[in-house]
Parts: sequence; structure tokens; C-alpha cells
Amino acid sequence: MTKYEPLSDYLKSSDHDRVPMTFNELEKLIDDTLPPSARKHRAWWSNNPSNSVITRAWLDAGYITRDVDLGGEKLVFRRAPQPELAESKNGSEAGSRDQKIAGGRSIFGCMKGTLTIPPGVDLTEPADPDWGKVYEDG
Repeated sequence: MTKYEPLSDYLKSSDHDRVPMTFNELEKLIDDTLPPSARKHRAWWSNNPSNSVITRAWLDAGYITRDVDLGGEKLVFRRAPQPELAESKNGSEAGSRDQKIAGGRSIFGCMKGTLTIPPGVDLTEPADPDWGKVYEDG
């Protein structure tokens, strides 16, 4: 159990898509003070899952941060959009190819669906088939 678990529990129990909070309200909820960097650096509130333990708390609850106002010491937790699950021909989720990370997001992120690999292309084949000959000729 982390000190941020009360935040996660609070957000999980919320039926609102937007949960505005002040930093003081957040500190009362976790019964502790936020680190000084939370009040100085916008990046502290990023939704990067490897950012910090508190980030995991809101992401695991299905929320992301928005409208962070360092000067006003407030932010909004917004319910994260749910990924659309593609159906394969047999009706099962296409989860074998689209591996998921925290919060149910695809590991392909914003680039998902922007690249098409033509049939017959071997991605394991060296870009320069002659590269190994440098060592064979010596």
C-alpha cells in the first residue's frame, strides 16, 4: 500500500468524468504533503506511467491529469478514454498483437495504425544483406 492509495480509491469510487481538486484537497486526502516539485514543475503531473508512484495511483484508477494550474495549485482528474478493442475474425479481442500498458492503453501509442507493413516483408532481415561480408573477407 502506498500513501497515494487513498487517491486511487477516491477516483475509483467517483462516478464523474471530471474530478477537480486543489493541491490542499489532495494533501488532505492522502494525509500528507505533496513534494515541493509538485508545486514547481508541470512535468510532475504528467501522465507518464513511469513518472512516479502518485501517477500510477490516478492512472490505475482510470484517470489522467488535465488543466494543471501550478499558480492556483489546482488540477482536474479526467476519466481516461477507453481504448476501442478490435475484434478478430473469431470474435476474440485482438490483444495478442496489441499489448496493453497501464490504464489499458496500447503500447503503440499515438503512432498506432499509422504504419502498414506490406505482406512478405521480413522485418528481421538485415537492411544491408552484405553487412556481414566485412568480417568474412578479413
